[in-house]
Amino acid sequence: MSQEISRYKETIIGVLNSIEAQSLDGILEAAEVMADAIEADHLVHVIGTGGHSSMAAEELLWRAGGLAALNPILDPGINLVHGAKRTNVVERFEGYAATIFASYHLGETPGEVILIANAYGINSLTIDMVTEAKRRGMKVIGVTSRSFADQVPKGVPARHSSGQNLYEIVDVFVNCQLPYGDAVVDVQGLEQRVAPTSTFCNAFTINCIVIETVKKLIERGVTPPVWMSANLPGGDEANRKWEEKYAARVKHL
Repeated sequence: MSQEISRYKETIIGVLNSIEAQSLDGILEAAEVMADAIEADHLVHVIGTGGHSSMAAEELLWRAGGLAALNPILDPGINLVHGAKRTNVVERFEGYAATIFASYHLGETPGEVILIANAYGINSLTIDMVTEAKRRGMKVIGVTSRSFADQVPKGVPARHSSGQNLYEIVDVFVNCQLPYGDAVVDVQGLEQRVAPTSTFCNAFTINCIVIETVKKLIERGVTPPVWMSANLPGGDEANRKWEEKYAARVKHL
């Protein structure tokens, strides 16, 4: 047995347990906001603001068991496929958020909601997305880690010039409980830890929000627009009605 792999597994389990135990109030509040939007036939926009956080938005696009009324924002400037270091530069560039709002036509109708997932919650794009969304009257849900953000010193290059943290400025804060430093496993002979956790934190948290959103819609008598795996028999047929309803509105569908 590998002690390092066991340590990684136990750490991940501990983080997920912390989300379940300590973040439930935020999850339920976020689900209420999302259920309100979906019941009113609005989309819920979702963005992971930079690098690997982008996978949070990808996790919610065309996903078996996921909600069809979500509009993942997959801006090429912050997607790793166009250059990892490039995404690092873009996410620190103040003012870039406005181009995303323009290209995705965000905040153009009343009642729109945006979920911003960034486990670190400190970079310029993350903070600017909240500021621009609020300027347009959108409700903002933030999935991030308070303990991580609080430990990053003011003035480091990764931070927005305001020094603000995502959790401080959103309407609804859901703590994804990211451990400080992201990587959590020590390997003898190496100073830098290995085995990151942020993708687990983000994916588990946002899917918990989806679960509770679906439950709230059912409680209200609303049929949740949930995708079936296209790889299952009958999957294409089951999904067709949601494709017809949302394909013209969800940009990457």
